[in-house]
Amino acid sequence: MEKAQKGRYTYPLITLTTLFFMWGFITVLNDILIPYLKGVFELTHFQANLVQFAFFGAYFIGSLIYFIFSLTLGDPINKIGYKNGLLIGLFVSAVACFLFYPAANTFHSFGVFLAALFLLGIGFTLLQIAANPYVAILGSPQTASSRLNLSQAFNSLGTTIAPVLGGFFIFEYFASKSDVGAESVKIPYLIIGGVLILLMIFIWFSKLPVFKSTEQIEKKAGALQHPNLVFGMFAIFFYVGAEVAIGSNLVSFLKLPQIAGMSASEASNYLAYYWGGAMIGRFLGAISLSGMKKAPKYLLMLLMAVLTFVVIFFITWYMKGLTFDKVWYYLIFIVINYLLFMLGRSVPSRTLAYFAILAFALLLTALFTDGMVAMWCILAIGLFNSIMWSNIFTLAIDGLGRYTSQGSSLLVMMILGGALLPPLQGMCADSFGVQAAFAVPLFSYVYLVFYGLKGYKIKTSLKN
Repeated sequence: MEKAQKGRYTYPLITLTTLFFMWGFITVLNDILIPYLKGVFELTHFQANLVQFAFFGAYFIGSLIYFIFSLTLGDPINKIGYKNGLLIGLFVSAVACFLFYPAANTFHSFGVFLAALFLLGIGFTLLQIAANPYVAILGSPQTASSRLNLSQAFNSLGTTIAPVLGGFFIFEYFASKSDVGAESVKIPYLIIGGVLILLMIFIWFSKLPVFKSTEQIEKKAGALQHPNLVFGMFAIFFYVGAEVAIGSNLVSFLKLPQIAGMSASEASNYLAYYWGGAMIGRFLGAISLSGMKKAPKYLLMLLMAVLTFVVIFFITWYMKGLTFDKVWYYLIFIVINYLLFMLGRSVPSRTLAYFAILAFALLLTALFTDGMVAMWCILAIGLFNSIMWSNIFTLAIDGLGRYTSQGSSLLVMMILGGALLPPLQGMCADSFGVQAAFAVPLFSYVYLVFYGLKGYKIKTSLKN
């Protein structure tokens, strides 16, 4: 029966994993847009980081609307189904991508770009609310973190490829064919919008399992009675805020003379190692948090670590000529990542705490050093950010029952951290310098250590 159930869920899991890949790819293109639009429109660091404010602020607005709707009329996902939620999210996202054409061609306006990014964020909000809990319930609750880490790993494959391809097409290929700077982004986003429409059609004709709660849906904020969910909301806020703030300002960091003195185009290639680290960690996390026995598990994790590094190296070498002598330092951090997984012993909360401690240490080191040490400490943080979303999400919705979708919307709402921390870091960069501004995400990792050690624990109700 269990094998039959696994077979039944394999196809929908593959379908959803494709979706995770696409929104990972598109999200990280923001890290290319920030330095690009900064140059085109002559923006300050704070103004350039409004790209993330518009995009991730939409997550907050969209999720808030969803939450209010669930309180007044009942849970929307439970009413329309996960599949319809995915279709609506894909359609809205595709329309937003198509808006990049008039933003660049007709209006040539930074404000119109922000409006398109806001709508794109609204579409992704619907996808996140529907897809994350859907993956979590496609099988045993005990292996939910493993499945979500696997899907997130393919999300990270998208984030790994996006900086290299995006940097090439936006900074080089289409830029060389355009007289107006902002126009070089319109063709890439038109193509992405077309791919989203194709994916929407594919899901439309796919047979996905239908999950609906058989319990009565109460129109109240029942999810907020669960402390693991409430603490998890802040954990998502600080995790996303830290990850996005670091990624958004990495190009500016690597351009610093005391760090690497790279051009924007050169620096964008190294983003593949920051976001690629998340892919490595998530593949390892999917294996580590699965039900496999220890010996084959650790061997498979080792092989996967080598394979994923080779994938990242091949992409950056083939596309941009980054040779092994320039990136071998990264292997040191992959070994540390692997050892921490072993130390975590497949316990999601413990692994989360260990990874948060390491990320804090790496960020602190990058603040007080320079050159290759600072550069690779910052890039390696991606390895330890890797399992945070998946582990926080599954720990936070554990035990919510009929309030699972409501809890999911609240967690997605707290992606607000990605909207607020990057502009704050940009403001600090304008005032105190780019390197000093990387102190902003430090507190995030302190809180994540707390959540991994204590905040995740389930209690019946906050009232108890």
